[in-house]
Amino acid sequence: MAVYTVKQKYLTDNYAVVVLLTNAEPLEIGQSFTVAGVDATFNGTYTVYELPQYYFTGVNDEGFFFYNYEVPIANQVLYAKTADNVNIVPATGTLTTSITCTWITAGQIEDWLGIGTATAADTAFLTSCASAANAFCFRRRQENGWIDSPSSVPSNDVSLGVIMYGAALYRQRGAITDFASFDGLGTGNTFGLSPMVKQLLGIDRPQVA
Repeated sequence: MAVYTVKQKYLTDNYAVVVLLTNAEPLEIGQSFTVAGVDATFNGTYTVYELPQYYFTGVNDEGFFFYNYEVPIANQVLYAKTADNVNIVPATGTLTTSITCTWITAGQIEDWLGIGTATAADTAFLTSCASAANAFCFRRRQENGWIDSPSSVPSNDVSLGVIMYGAALYRQRGAITDFASFDGLGTGNTFGLSPMVKQLLGIDRPQVA
């Protein structure tokens, strides 16, 4: 879940816009979000319609959006809202979004592990591993400067990295230590986020422009 601070608001031709204090990446068109603490007109749960970079001036009879390209405004979120027009004014409140990453599936982890005869219990756990791997790898790439869509995996190498991390999570089930050991032998250490996984995810070092 990500929470952003609202600093301005306005409404034109039944489309509301909130201006955020910081960049709302990776918020994307079609994603659900909740506005709270602004006022009764702007508050509620909506869907991102546009992420404009200029002042929104209205819609024509054909449904085309118009912007004033002489007035750039960063960090805007535009959504449909039937209400009276509101001039741009300072505002307080928050915009909250819960991002669900869906890069890989349980079936992809199952195929990589080679356990095509997985039981129902295995399948349920594989689903949990896929969900955890998606969330963790998406967050780690975000922390390293990458801007990704949560609904579309950015590349095949990233996909493989997430699958391998999900498989590592699956293999840890039931392990008391990192790796089970034979009596008299030392325990070995394994790490799900191996150098190869880091390389595939592109998080061995921060991404730079």
